[in-house]
Amino acid sequence: MRRKVIIFLMVFLGVSIGAFLLPFCWKYIGQGENQYLNNSFVSGFIGAIIFFIISFFTAGYVELMLKKVDFYLSRVSLINLLLVTMSIFLGLAIGGLVSIPFFLLKVPILSTVLPIILMVGTSYAGFHVGTTKREEFLKLVRNKKDDSSKESIQVLKHNSGENYHKFKILDTSVIIDGRIYDIVNTGFLEGILVVPNFVLFELQYIADSSDNLKRVRGRRGLDILNVLQKEEKIKLEMYDQDFDDTKEVDAKLLKLAKLLDGIVVTNDYNLNKVAEFQHVPVLNINELGNAVKPVSIPGEKMGVTVVKDGTEREQGVAYLDDGTMIVVEGW
Repeated sequence: MRRKVIIFLMVFLGVSIGAFLLPFCWKYIGQGENQYLNNSFVSGFIGAIIFFIISFFTAGYVELMLKKVDFYLSRVSLINLLLVTMSIFLGLAIGGLVSIPFFLLKVPILSTVLPIILMVGTSYAGFHVGTTKREEFLKLVRNKKDDSSKESIQVLKHNSGENYHKFKILDTSVIIDGRIYDIVNTGFLEGILVVPNFVLFELQYIADSSDNLKRVRGRRGLDILNVLQKEEKIKLEMYDQDFDDTKEVDAKLLKLAKLLDGIVVTNDYNLNKVAEFQHVPVLNINELGNAVKPVSIPGEKMGVTVVKDGTEREQGVAYLDDGTMIVVEGW
């Protein structure tokens, strides 16, 4: 639906631009007196066709950009949003005032194209000032009793305003695995956990499978999500948008990570390698488990319980606390 709206708006923009600019083109090529060609209807129709063709190549990128804007707007506080909006309108007003002399010249390029460029430029400058000078503006309106309390609050505001913790995007395998709950509870995984809707749909599909093993794994994953969502200290959010042009869940995860500048959390070896190849940050739960395994030094004495005989004579099989199997000689 959003893609159709984007195409419609681009066609409407093409009608407006065609009706406004094409008459100058007809005069330039010597067709200004041609009533069949140089009229608002034909010019608007030609502009609509041109922008309709362009929309097939650009609508996907525009839709992706809008998804990113939607997600980040949901994370921006109301004060920051109002400040940026005021900065943009102020820049637009300044651009309009500066463009008045060019409008009065009534020269085709100077009175039409240049004012638009000026207003776009000043609007972007206002946006840039509103986003980068937010702290300076807030300091002007603050009224603090002493310098020490002012400094401490400034540091806290600075840290909370930055994207200090990147989004952690969970894949299906790490949710089914279940260790993510313990890792987050210990505080080793910070920031906001993001569960895309296509991962949730895949979990539901696995939970509804006719295969008993898959069904148990899918239901376990759904239970883990419910437990994570109920924990107050864990920030878990859903991402409702989807990538209709991509069918594979792993490919969607990598696209979403690039879109949000996030980190994929997984224990899938193949997804890990593909993400590294595409320069997408990955946190692998299996690598974390291997990293925290206790290291045994050769010659170190330890007590183990032999649970069964080995394949050779006087051999026994035992297990360490982390589940590692060892072979005991001379048992």
